[in-house]
Amino acid sequence: MASRAAVEKWLAELTHLPTASGMEDAVIGWVERWVSRRNDLKLSRDSGGNILITQKGRKKYSPVLAVAHMDHPAFVITAVEGHNASYEFRGGVNPEYFENARIEVVSRGGGTGTLTSYDPSSDTGTARIRGDVRVGDIAMWKMRKPRPRKDIFAAPACDDLAGCAAVLAALDRMRGKPELRHFGVMLTRAEEVGLIGALHAAKLQTIPVDTRILSIETSRALPTAPIGAGPVIRTGDRSTVFDRELTNRISRAAEAAGLRHQRKLMDGGGCEATAFGAFGYQTAALCVPLGYHHNRGNLDEFEEGLAAPVPMYEEISLSDFHGLIDLVVIAAGAVEIEDPILGSLNRLYESHSHYLS
Repeated sequence: MASRAAVEKWLAELTHLPTASGMEDAVIGWVERWVSRRNDLKLSRDSGGNILITQKGRKKYSPVLAVAHMDHPAFVITAVEGHNASYEFRGGVNPEYFENARIEVVSRGGGTGTLTSYDPSSDTGTARIRGDVRVGDIAMWKMRKPRPRKDIFAAPACDDLAGCAAVLAALDRMRGKPELRHFGVMLTRAEEVGLIGALHAAKLQTIPVDTRILSIETSRALPTAPIGAGPVIRTGDRSTVFDRELTNRISRAAEAAGLRHQRKLMDGGGCEATAFGAFGYQTAALCVPLGYHHNRGNLDEFEEGLAAPVPMYEEISLSDFHGLIDLVVIAAGAVEIEDPILGSLNRLYESHSHYLS
């Protein structure tokens, strides 16, 4: 099992890689190298390019897959003419964050620019550029690195590269345990433009229909689900609620293990559990609360009209992150534990039904 320091190194490396919807190559390369050093794991891709990592050997139970996505909101340069460039923004960010904002190429050593226009109806615009900027470059907001704070990890792309790091760390911890050999990982593409990778896997059934899904995310922190209060068993997202039975099993196992956690409706955004659940997969969701979601600094204050929008690094709690790894491991074993609610309700009815006579 990897040390805490090694896992945090994976977290730092993954969350600083250049990535955009449909252009997740740097992350895919990192993951392929990670798997190649572990001969008891198997890596494959489905027809949409989603990565599937499974453990070799005989499985006792139906599959459990922890799903995280490999993309993050970013600019993709589509044309360059002199000192002017056109771009497509792949992801969801308020238009106010684009006004005269500065960007920098992150896919290689390259140039910078200042946005001169943005059309939210098409997610396209133009920029005045400096330096070596080329068609196909990935760019992000130009952001200052924040000052270190206790327990806070800040990076350009926690969403959802921190989720990717967490599920790989959980898989690494479960290797060599035959009773958990049914656990695997799916890393999806193009989540930020509409859950497309997850929809591809769910709609085309590129994974077995009896697979239990654990959707792993970094979800916008809420007053009721703050950073640092533990990882979250997510009862639902902005669109829907998730599987009652699977969620209850995980909750009871986390409580029995004494793991510090939260159980909350995280409706600050959507997640891939919605896609898998809609197509019939039994699905639960786990996450860590995220600060400055999609690099939107001052987000709460901006939405209240109290501060100007400023692009910033995303932030999570390291204790939440390590708790999420623990929670994924607990969840992988908990999916086979029978939910005792029905039995306890039946016993309650039998002992008290005489009041209805």
